[in-house]
Amino acid sequence: MAATMQVEVVSPERVLFSGEATQVVTRTLGGGEIAFLPGHAPFLGALVESHTRVTLADGQVLDLAVHGGFVQVSGTTVSILSDQAELADQIDRPRALRAKERAEDTLRREHDAEAAAALARAHARLNATGGIGAAAGAH
Repeated sequence: MAATMQVEVVSPERVLFSGEATQVVTRTLGGGEIAFLPGHAPFLGALVESHTRVTLADGQVLDLAVHGGFVQVSGTTVSILSDQAELADQIDRPRALRAKERAEDTLRREHDAEAAAALARAHARLNATGGIGAAAGAH
């Protein structure tokens, strides 16, 4: 059996996931995408909007959209403390596509920090559900 670590994904509203995993891949501010495996050195980083992937002990992948927060690795535990996070199967893809289109329309006309943030959130949601070009019902 592959080595595992305890993974916790928590948002202010709820615990989205708590269990054993063999890998976590997420994106940090200024550091790009980073993967954590069992035995990773202690780490603390700020998170940006991203598609986060947790490879479970049974090999399945749990896809999430993470919207800011922090990731901490300590001992055999990886904790993602997110400002907001969503499980891929709970994301409304058509709504995320509409949000992406609205944000892109706004950004074509003017630089708008709120529209840029909305676009980043939409991309995280769409990537967590299979990517921008995925079929409407795919996760």
